[in-house]
Amino acid sequence: MPTILRIGRYVIYFWSNENNPREPVHVHVAVRHAVANATKLWITKDGKVLIANNNSMIPIRDLDGIIDIVEKRSDEIIEAWLDHFGEVRYIR
Repeated sequence: MPTILRIGRYVIYFWSNENNPREPVHVHVAVRHAVANATKLWITKDGKVLIANNNSMIPIRDLDGIIDIVEKRSDEIIEAWLDHFGEVRYIR
């Protein structure tokens, strides 16, 4: 799983096997290391974040900060997605 960012104790990453057809661009967030059932954040075409789920049960205060950073770095994340998967689709 490619790690995109580390924010404090949280790791933000792509899951390498993202189904076929590929899901829209998103990141997973977990504590310390990648896990299969982590929090999922969709990134929209305009760089905003939608919470798909909070399976990692990240406290809302921490999650709000993570979302803010992901939104500010959405162009970089989308480019990394394109480099890794070769295509980009959006949730909306």
